Amino acid sequence: MAKEISFEPKDLTAALLGAIQPRAQDVLQKRFGLGEKQERMTLDAIGRTYGITRERVRQIENFALSGIRKSDIYDEALEHFAELRTRMNERGVIVREDDFLEHFAEGEKEKNHLIFYLVLGSDFYRLKEDISFYHRWTTDQALAGKVHTALRSLQQSLSHEDVLTEDEIVERFRGELRRELGAAQDDHARNWLTLSKALGSNPLGGWGIASSPNIKIRGMRDMAYLVIRDHGSPMHFREGASAISKAFDLNAHEATGHNELIKDMRFVLVGRGLYALSGGGYARGTVRDVISEMLKSEGSLTKDEIVSRVLKERYVKENTIVVNLQNSKHFGKDTGGRYFAI
Repeated sequence: MAKEISFEPKDLTAALLGAIQPRAQDVLQKRFGLGEKQERMTLDAIGRTYGITRERVRQIENFALSGIRKSDIYDEALEHFAELRTRMNERGVIVREDDFLEHFAEGEKEKNHLIFYLVLGSDFYRLKEDISFYHRWTTDQALAGKVHTALRSLQQSLSHEDVLTEDEIVERFRGELRRELGAAQDDHARNWLTLSKALGSNPLGGWGIASSPNIKIRGMRDMAYLVIRDHGSPMHFREGASAISKAFDLNAHEATGHNELIKDMRFVLVGRGLYALSGGGYARGTVRDVISEMLKSEGSLTKDEIVSRVLKERYVKENTIVVNLQNSKHFGKDTGGRYFAI
């Protein structure tokens, strides 16, 4: 992506480092990956290089950063820090670190320079990665706290079965933000969603709980669930395999899909090789099971009533239903010609 900042990071870094002593320069270059090597070194690794403790390295790092902030070069560079602040605020005031760096830096080395400026600048606060959120930066810690609360509330409002479109989850999130922020300040809701580890999207664009099998796809069954759900009606396993191959860019084997679906409680075999989702009004079991459960719950029914109801749940021939009704071990017929379950 083309850079959207007006200054050259390498030149700015060289000028800033020129304000401190060579040893301090070297520590910062190693710590942030600002030199020839772009790998950032730990305090321990730098300490071993100099034969000093990690705590002493930390002291040198802090002293070096303080020295730069007190220099004339830093004052001259304030316009560049202001530009970074503006860019951060434009993207929502609180931003996910990797997204921000990816947007404004070209390559890993330039990302290191931007991290250096964010640490050095007085306007930026780093919020460390934890169990709920990714590494993020903000220029307003109070606002960040409210956004975090809104994201947690959104997560708690979702079940593991929920799969929302991006527009749906953004709109729900905006409702949570309005409760936290008062007036509508939800222009950055879409960007803020990416801060959360608990929320995520699947390859088909559906949003939900990140650990849900509907979002964190683990295999053929999860893929099949999503394509049938997206299709909105029962699918033959061959049609499902084709849809999976197209949606997930892989070669889905028809026989494998058939064998996987028949073992998963989320799917119902409603016809020859035809699968529906069990949560869509389809009960699991054979045609006989469907008839039996129907008669037990509704009482005796005529043949036509039974056929009509079963055809809503199973894609079978009417004769298949009639043949099942002749099974005297499971069904009887009263004097009025109505069938009941035994």
